[in-house]
Amino acid sequence: MIFLLQLSVVLTAAALGGYICRKLNQPAVLGQLIFGIIIGPSLLNIVSPTETFIHMSDLGVILLMFIAGLETDLDEMIKSGKSSLIIAIGGVIVPIVLGIAASSLFGNPIEEGFFIGVILAATSVSITVETLREIDKLKTKQGIAILGAAVIDDVIGIVLLSLVTGLVKPGAGQSFFLVLAKLVGFFIFAFVIGLFIIRSTKKYFTTKNTTQSIAVIALIFCLVFGFIAEEMGVAAITGAYLAGMILSATPFRHKVSYSVQELSYLLLTPIFFVVTGMKVDISHMLNDLPFGMALLVAAVLGKLIGCGAIAKFLGFNKKESLQIGIGMIPRGEVALIVTDIGLKLGVVPTGLFAAIIFMILATTVVTPPFLKKSFEKAA
Repeated sequence: MIFLLQLSVVLTAAALGGYICRKLNQPAVLGQLIFGIIIGPSLLNIVSPTETFIHMSDLGVILLMFIAGLETDLDEMIKSGKSSLIIAIGGVIVPIVLGIAASSLFGNPIEEGFFIGVILAATSVSITVETLREIDKLKTKQGIAILGAAVIDDVIGIVLLSLVTGLVKPGAGQSFFLVLAKLVGFFIFAFVIGLFIIRSTKKYFTTKNTTQSIAVIALIFCLVFGFIAEEMGVAAITGAYLAGMILSATPFRHKVSYSVQELSYLLLTPIFFVVTGMKVDISHMLNDLPFGMALLVAAVLGKLIGCGAIAKFLGFNKKESLQIGIGMIPRGEVALIVTDIGLKLGVVPTGLFAAIIFMILATTVVTPPFLKKSFEKAA
């Protein structure tokens, strides 16, 4: 009974926060994050991010990325493949350099700075996806470039993470090659499965009527793909996104997208954004605010320069390049995962954890309004 009451509070916070922000001409995501902070342990302490809420939140972000995959135009993605790769590489190198520089300013050792750089390199595209979907810009060439670059970012981040782990833990170096082999194996697996599903469904569904069960089958496919991705060393959200991309080339993409959106946007996705806000501990942040501000500057400039400036050289105009740079700014669940691993390895001291969390929260909060504003200027 208590859980039902807490769930109603979370959904009320999501609805109220979204409504107020829409009235202020801002994305609903921003209001959901802020109201999550308000009702969470840091302020009113009405609801805590329990294990149940965290699981629902994880499912919400998986479905969000699955929908993003379903709405991706594969032909456009293939066309932007080279651009996305170059943007992603820039979006990893520049943040790592700036992360090392920011960490060195506060007297931290080089290995700690490199690990912080890896955290800054991680892009959490879920915030950007929701904002772009809300303003109907997800299918633009900028949106496609952001999605493609973010997926590649995730892969590069995992490889770098395994490399750092091998350097920090003597004897674990060979795990780097194992992880690399798993990554290659997963994407080959995804490609083969994708080809099979696309060809077989196009043939099968020309003779059979689609039923409601197809949405359930697609959902199962998404969850299994996410699980396989996680087992193979790739984030579950990347597996969900690739599952959506595969199904986007099938005849029933619209039916699946509509059904999954009903489930996701009614319940799970709002929970994800509110719970993200609930995890914030404001008191700890204030103690490490100077370092947190330095990391925030490095995080923002890292993506604006590493992704936005490079996009300009690749033929995007100034406004489109700015939109790509802003869209790559958020750090969320991926950065949190890397930070948690850093804590366990002893590379990230407990004292710096709050500063990193501040950076993650700030980049998550500032992106939606600035991204929306950049598209308004372009309109």
